[in-house]
Amino acid sequence: QVQLVTSGGGLVQAGGSLRLSCAASGFTFSSYAMGWFRQAPGKEREFVAGIGWRTSNTYYAESVKGRFTISRDNVKNTVYLQMNSLKPEDTANYYCARGVRPGRRVSDYDYWGQGTQVTVSS
Repeated sequence: QVQLVTSGGGLVQAGGSLRLSCAASGFTFSSYAMGWFRQAPGKEREFVAGIGWRTSNTYYAESVKGRFTISRDNVKNTVYLQMNSLKPEDTANYYCARGVRPGRRVSDYDYWGQGTQVTVSS
């Protein structure tokens, strides 16, 4: 079955960095777009970054552009989110997801990881 196991969250000071990982199994990883979303308490889940099955096709939310980088390793079946210059407003639970198509909407993704908490202190 499809599994997405997310890791790498934690507590960091503003201006710091974290790298999230999402290990995929149960499907042909290289054939699917992947994405990262986040959800803060009381807020809707929002798109953060996406990557097509080709590693050159990446896209970002405006709020993270220039600070976050999404990448994938189709040998290790893993997608990453490198987060630099973190801000307190980046605090959220971060989810990776498998895309049925490259996109920015929740409905563009069909399987979700369990989430990893990122907390940025000021």
